[in-house]
Amino acid sequence: MFQSFEVTSRPEQGPPRLVDLRVELAREKLDGFLIPRADAHQGEYVSPRDERLAWLTGFTGSAGFCAALVDIAGVFIDGRYRTQVKSQVASQYTPVAWPETSLADWLIEQLPKGGQVGFDPWLHTMAQIEQARDTLAGSSVELVACDNLVDRIWSDQPEPAKFPAKVHPLAFAGESHADKRTRLAATLGDAGQSAAVITLPDSICWLLNIRGADIPRNPIAQGFAVLNADASVDLFMQPAKLEGLENHLGNHVRVHQPSSFLTHIASISGAVRLDKTSVPVKVADAIGDAAEWGDDPCALPKACKNAAEIAGSAEAHLRDGAAVVELLAWLDNQTVGSLTETQVVSKLEDFRRRDNALKDISFETIAGTGPNGAIMHYRVTTDTDSTLEDGHLIVLDSGGQYLDGTTDITRTIAIGSPPQEARVAFTRVLLGMIAMSRLRWPMGLAGRDIEMIGRLPLWMAGQDFDHGLGHGVGAYLSVHEGPQRLSRVSTVPLQAGMILSNEPGYYREGAFGIRIENLIVVADAPALEGGDDHRTMLSWQTLTFAPIDRRLIVIDMLDGESRTWLNAYHSQTYEHLAPRVSEETAVWLANATRTI
Repeated sequence: MFQSFEVTSRPEQGPPRLVDLRVELAREKLDGFLIPRADAHQGEYVSPRDERLAWLTGFTGSAGFCAALVDIAGVFIDGRYRTQVKSQVASQYTPVAWPETSLADWLIEQLPKGGQVGFDPWLHTMAQIEQARDTLAGSSVELVACDNLVDRIWSDQPEPAKFPAKVHPLAFAGESHADKRTRLAATLGDAGQSAAVITLPDSICWLLNIRGADIPRNPIAQGFAVLNADASVDLFMQPAKLEGLENHLGNHVRVHQPSSFLTHIASISGAVRLDKTSVPVKVADAIGDAAEWGDDPCALPKACKNAAEIAGSAEAHLRDGAAVVELLAWLDNQTVGSLTETQVVSKLEDFRRRDNALKDISFETIAGTGPNGAIMHYRVTTDTDSTLEDGHLIVLDSGGQYLDGTTDITRTIAIGSPPQEARVAFTRVLLGMIAMSRLRWPMGLAGRDIEMIGRLPLWMAGQDFDHGLGHGVGAYLSVHEGPQRLSRVSTVPLQAGMILSNEPGYYREGAFGIRIENLIVVADAPALEGGDDHRTMLSWQTLTFAPIDRRLIVIDMLDGESRTWLNAYHSQTYEHLAPRVSEETAVWLANATRTI
């Protein structure tokens, strides 16, 4: 049986739209339609125009999809959103635990006599559709490409984003786009491929050293690109976005209208590289037999930051850390029970915006106190805004987009006198975060090989959390960046220069949430006396500096090495940030980072 769970709140906005969608199903003689949270570029984040899943169902999480059938509509969400979805979708929607329950298995159970389920081929990758079709083989359920039925009924759907692109300075990029194009084109030539199709906007922006504003909180410009084996690029983007960038792009980057993209790629002679995990079905169909499956050529080079990108990110984190410390000091001086979540969010953004280098926040700030903290990706609204009361914890997850780097930091803060069970859980989370921060490992291991290190203290207590230990982070790009991850499914070997988050957590539904997050960068580990001379080892360099709430630490639970790491980290935090904050805040920081 598929896994589902009870919905506790029933908003009214979803059902009329679901009724309208089912009218379209009947008109097309379909038994269902798939609604992903995706756009034609297949990045993680979407513009308001492409928020079809939220518009239809009310669910606003950053991952998931809906399978709307004639008599049931499943909303598939992973472990991060199983609390959130209960308060957002109407009773006509059935939350389904995913990936534990696959789409194909669910469809087979719901359509035992078979049927045709439609999907928009622009909004699904080849990997997604092939996987589902493989499981559906032998059943009478069929996935069929069709027009987007949600777009038909969304009468006030926003227009596509048309914000201008800007040059990303070489001082921060660390490598010219000519050198990037030449370096990556050589890999195509070596593989006997004529070109590679790139649909991910952050890959295109990284390759061409441009940035944009088409996605809220993400400095990207949407478009498509073809990297050719001669190191030229055909860029399919609205020319108006690129006005003034002619000299930067040069003669080897040819700009075309997006409407000519499919025709162009269908005419390419020779083998064309496509990434099955990011290229939409529509694009793969246009290439046809010339397609050769391989990785997005930008993905791994983009993930392995160069010296300029790492230095810029380190500097951005120090300025960002100073803003966070100002907030923490201010918060400590407020009367318990006098603040709400929105006031904390507003104050933190005020502190960040004092830095003229800030371009935007890197995602909507998470500030969840009490039970709201147990909602992993909670977003405060006027309806949910809660008071920070005595005994509460507040999970504060936030970040900034700076020209020299992207930040993401989470601190869990005690309000008044927290309960002992919360302090014990917090200390286990802290022990996991420290263990990962201290880790050395042999080159060649992937995220799945080491991520359990950050979970072990919780596992030993019979506890865990339902999100990955860490995600990749871009360099003034997306705050979530692949292919590197610290997760149970990540097979990409970690390499020097990759920036990831280290964020174990614990969530007690209805009571409290805990998460501690630093960004860390993979570095070559220094040799140790007595170590193997022939074995290359990697380690982490910490980028994020801000105090960890000592009031939540059960000191007796810290082993000697963890205590040493924490004291050294707090000493560095004071050294780095005291000169960057106000005199009053520096006094607070000295107390917050004192030796344990």
